[in-house]
Amino acid sequence: MAEEQHVLLTRLTQYNIEDSNIALLGSDLEKNVREHAGDKEAVWEEAGKVPDTQIWRIEKFQVVKWPKERYGTFYSGDSYIVLHTYKASPDSEELSYDLHFWLGAETSQDEAGTAAYKTVELDDHLGEKPVQYREVQGYESSKFLSYFPRFLCLNGGVSTGFHHVSTPPPDDTKRLYRVISTNNRLLIREVSPQGSNLVPGDAYVLDMGVKVWQLNTKGSVGKERFKAADFAHSLANERTTTERCEITVFDEGGHGAGIFLSEIGLDSMPTTFAEDPTLSKPAALYRLSDASGKVAFESVDPASRASLSSSDAFLLDDTSNSSTPAIYVWLGQSASLGEKRLAIQYAQNYLHSLAQAGRKHYATTIVKMKEGRETEAFFRALGE
Repeated sequence: MAEEQHVLLTRLTQYNIEDSNIALLGSDLEKNVREHAGDKEAVWEEAGKVPDTQIWRIEKFQVVKWPKERYGTFYSGDSYIVLHTYKASPDSEELSYDLHFWLGAETSQDEAGTAAYKTVELDDHLGEKPVQYREVQGYESSKFLSYFPRFLCLNGGVSTGFHHVSTPPPDDTKRLYRVISTNNRLLIREVSPQGSNLVPGDAYVLDMGVKVWQLNTKGSVGKERFKAADFAHSLANERTTTERCEITVFDEGGHGAGIFLSEIGLDSMPTTFAEDPTLSKPAALYRLSDASGKVAFESVDPASRASLSSSDAFLLDDTSNSSTPAIYVWLGQSASLGEKRLAIQYAQNYLHSLAQAGRKHYATTIVKMKEGRETEAFFRALGE
């Protein structure tokens, strides 16, 4: 079985977030998607009918319904489509939509491209009403995370075989989980069980099958410690092994903490990692045009609502926003078909150009919206 998985992995090309090409419309990938699934996806018939959150995973060019009981659990080797249907106000008769495609850090090029293409397809099915988001593992928008009481990101995926957290790791292996508090959300992310992944200020859970250890580092807040404890107990309670699963809690600097550190190859806790300083800059607005056959970005000043024109498409760069960095693509009612269909691709091209200028924002959330369906975050970025 392991040999078969290895052969499969060698045939897949891992998606590189630093690549400017996500392989959307007009590509060989699109032809493959059409060949495997046709132009109309049967699962879309049940999409967006009532206020709800719906998730699909990409499996070999197919869009497969993700089980409700697994909502909030994502695998780093996969790509997903997430649709959130809601009413803008309680009395509204019209439904509104936020449509996300999420790319795992180790997803394949085919899966990533299929997710992007199928998101466009679902957008068409819903009458181009959704606001679209490209989400990248580790950089999810606060809106995306808000859908899930617990967000759990695990290693593995459909191509590699994936585990349930309730399944003990094989003998002599470990699973390390990092509990993070960010933007008033608590996240659990599986990381490689090695010392370089220990970051001061967070709580951790080390799963060794019959033993589950929790480490509270200095600076970790109470809600992170509580969440880590809750997660550790959920692992122990769901175990089907005959041996009792023991839970031990260590506090950095306290008795026995060195035992936890030694299990992941550390003699002592690492010091705080220095972060690259980012100068705060106001949002920058660009008119987006593909009239020449290539996408061009023309700077527009001032960056305000009054500068938007229904006949054009615009890109708003708010990557310097320390709390909610994003790239917004706004499509006027009379924007070209190419601009409407390839807006996410053009935004990714823009992020690639930033990287060439020394500003690496590859994984920044990309938000696509049509005139009249703007988000509050977009208007705030314009200073409204």
